Amino acid sequence: MANTSHIYHELLKLLGQSKTWADIRHLHTLSWMVIGLIYSECISLTKWTIYIDSRALFAQSHQRRLSRWLHNPRINVQRLYSPIIQAALSAWGTSEIVLVGDTSMLWNRYCLIRVSVRYRGRAVPVGWRVIEHKSSSISFNVYEQLLRRISRLLPINTKVRFLADRGFADTKLMNYLEHNLGWHYRIRVKNDLWVLPPGKIPYQLRDLHLNLGDAILLQGVKITKTIPYGLVNLALARDPVSHELWYIISDEPTSLQTLREYGERFDIEEEFLDEKSNGFQLEKSLIRSPMALSRLCLVMAITSLFLTVQGQEVVKTGKRRLVDCHTFRGNSYLRLGWEWVKGVLSRGWRFFSTLCLCGDVDPDPAIASQKQTQKFLEREFQVRNFSFAS
Repeated sequence: MANTSHIYHELLKLLGQSKTWADIRHLHTLSWMVIGLIYSECISLTKWTIYIDSRALFAQSHQRRLSRWLHNPRINVQRLYSPIIQAALSAWGTSEIVLVGDTSMLWNRYCLIRVSVRYRGRAVPVGWRVIEHKSSSISFNVYEQLLRRISRLLPINTKVRFLADRGFADTKLMNYLEHNLGWHYRIRVKNDLWVLPPGKIPYQLRDLHLNLGDAILLQGVKITKTIPYGLVNLALARDPVSHELWYIISDEPTSLQTLREYGERFDIEEEFLDEKSNGFQLEKSLIRSPMALSRLCLVMAITSLFLTVQGQEVVKTGKRRLVDCHTFRGNSYLRLGWEWVKGVLSRGWRFFSTLCLCGDVDPDPAIASQKQTQKFLEREFQVRNFSFAS
């Protein structure tokens, strides 16, 4: 267990800086859970037990310990994670922070509401909430407190841009972001949204005709017919690659750049992929409790942050080619960090003793494939005057 003890003490040093632990034993158990997740590459309490070094002899004892931790009401997820992610973002710098809101359904029974910070092609969790809910569409009052809490964790005087899909299309959210939090936003809306242009007849977005690659920019209009809201701005387009219709609403004047900015939202999809089929195998978990799932998200969030920062430092120190077979970066920072940790455990490399994320421009952007790069280059839009569909 010499190798696991090495990473265990490193995690204790990094996570122990937070003074919010009700019981120091909670920190010790969390560290072993992170180690189990990294080693086994899946969420399974039974598979994690083999990597725990303690006085207990039987695997069942370790399993009960992990299960008690997940179901322990004394473990307040946000109170523990908030100082950790706040410290991680404190070194962000002057760059704009892009937050992405999204929801994910688990077994058609639980809804995971997540807000993450976009980071170099992926996203790192900032805050979340798990509720028993059979739909991914949720009302603003369910996550209002989550947004308020997250706003206190961000660096002061840093511009914030919030991105979200159609499930967050709510005028209450737009008003709260702009007037209460001072954030900018790019939110996708549905095609049945009513637009009220000044001095003209109201119409729905689906009444507008868009060919592939067409874009329409609307400035200073009100939306919704029952209780008009605004003035807001919209960027409408039909994606030439996916053929999807994009209806993006913004608090700032829209341009073609608005569409590119909204496209950054898809980075959180990669985060969910890392947590599910491409990484942690969340959907294979047998946990069926909202609070226990929220604590399980804490384990995944800390693991993601730890591995992403390791990958960040691997690139920063010029050691990427030691863990990445590609000439240009082909793996995410999380995957680079994961491979580096394996090297620490097998080759005696050293951990990077930090949990701080750097908000500077990515020094080594990923190029996953020439085909994917070509598709990106094909995504071009041309602004046209709109015409109504017949």
